[in-house]
Amino acid sequence: MYCTNCGAGLAQGAAFCSVCGQTTGGTAPRVAGVPVAGTGVPGQAWAAVPARPYAGFWLRFVASLIDGVIIGVGFLAIIVVLVMATGLEPALSRVRPGEEIGEAFALVGIAFLFAVFAIGFVGQWLYFAMMESSSSQATLGKRALGIQVTDMMGQRTSFARASGRHFAKIISGLIPFMIGYIVAGFTEKKQAVHDMIAGCLVLRKA
Repeated sequence: MYCTNCGAGLAQGAAFCSVCGQTTGGTAPRVAGVPVAGTGVPGQAWAAVPARPYAGFWLRFVASLIDGVIIGVGFLAIIVVLVMATGLEPALSRVRPGEEIGEAFALVGIAFLFAVFAIGFVGQWLYFAMMESSSSQATLGKRALGIQVTDMMGQRTSFARASGRHFAKIISGLIPFMIGYIVAGFTEKKQAVHDMIAGCLVLRKA
């Protein structure tokens, strides 16, 4: 029995190809070449893979909107705390129109902007990577819609893979007209470009 997509050999009743992740139509919920965690020896014991449907484009889109609101509110709260903690707001209120800003004040402003950018960059990375590699396998937005991020075998991703998926979104975003994201509505496994790069699937929760 061979995979119709890549030609790799398949175990009897395999639901997915262990090489490319192509569904095979097999009835047994097991995947060739994926040992149960802890055995470390392919062929001894096999991890069950649930036959779950792929999450469509619109489910993923709404989940992204929810995550965007959550991240935006959290980011705004952090900015308010930073402004209050650094005393920047009183300093800004003392600046008059046309008044020359001192060099020290300008440096503080640049440092503040750099801190805001760093917090936003690192915060988004940790939010997506940590939550999608956690036991829930989903951000708060995805949990609300009942979808999860998995590897190509339908299993929990590592933090490194989830991080790769997050940063691969940069490539998806660089493709004109957001096609890198929109293709999730048309590809066989409902994958966006960043999913293909990271080797991930987005599935409905069992």
